[in-house]
Amino acid sequence: MTHSILQPVIALVLWSMVMWAWLYATRLPAMIRARTKLDPTQPRDVMLGGLPPRVRWKADNYNHLMEQPTLFYATALTLALIGQGEGLNLWLAWAYVALRVIHSLIQVLINVIVVRFAVFMIASGVLVFLAARAAMAVFQA
Repeated sequence: MTHSILQPVIALVLWSMVMWAWLYATRLPAMIRARTKLDPTQPRDVMLGGLPPRVRWKADNYNHLMEQPTLFYATALTLALIGQGEGLNLWLAWAYVALRVIHSLIQVLINVIVVRFAVFMIASGVLVFLAARAAMAVFQA
């Protein structure tokens, strides 16, 4: 098993935990200031809709890190298991992680959607390429 590709996997997991901490470090004080009432009968968007956008952006980004990156984790772990986690695959994995961190910072700090979307699309392209390389390795074996 090639362990190098596990480094970007863990890096993205740790980045997700940074975003999780940042989310609560901003959300909880904002909820206290807004005197948000926790009402389980209200949809989350209604209950938290009164929070400032800069606070909500962190939660949105954390949720984004629980979506597409799951495909990255599966792909990178597959490459590690079949011994294909070095070279170009490793570079692509690190590129994907770097792009997701950049995407996060754009979303939580300035949230310029067109810029954020461009970074997301580039990251998606990197992931597609990485997954295609993994598919070729798996189906040729």
